[in-house]
Amino acid sequence: FGNIISRYDKIHLFDIKLSEQESYLESATVQGGLKAVICQTPFGSLGQTICYDLRFPHLYRDLSKTGAEILFVPAVFTKKTGEAHWHVLNRARAIENGAFVVAPCAVGKVEGGGGGYGHSLIINPWGEILADGGADSGFINVNINLEEVSSARTRIPSLSHDKAFVP
Repeated sequence: FGNIISRYDKIHLFDIKLSEQESYLESATVQGGLKAVICQTPFGSLGQTICYDLRFPHLYRDLSKTGAEILFVPAVFTKKTGEAHWHVLNRARAIENGAFVVAPCAVGKVEGGGGGYGHSLIINPWGEILADGGADSGFINVNINLEEVSSARTRIPSLSHDKAFVP
């Protein structure tokens, strides 16, 4: 059905404690990756990330500065974190990098954890949600125009205005 053209190992592992009843220790079973990955596809340059990586904006900035036009964020956000953060974090990554964000998110019961939040998203470089899959299983698609990436990055050139600083 096709060939593997890229591989990404999630860099930031989900080791959190939401409450006394809900905690996760992904590092107990998985070793994190060390390398950011951009995959060249016929559809554009795809910056690869996974789930908890979404909370680390510098990863997305580096992917975008090195050519990513589409930021891919497959995830299993929990209901609690999804309701509070899923939409806003994905929109922020699109806006601050002038890139499309494609963020599929699992729904329903997930093996070894609670329920997936759902709400798979496709967001344009201006931060507009073009498609939201809602809380149920389904399929979303939109036509994207990569010229929107260069347009957004020209209008608000934050990638080229980024400066090193001393904290």
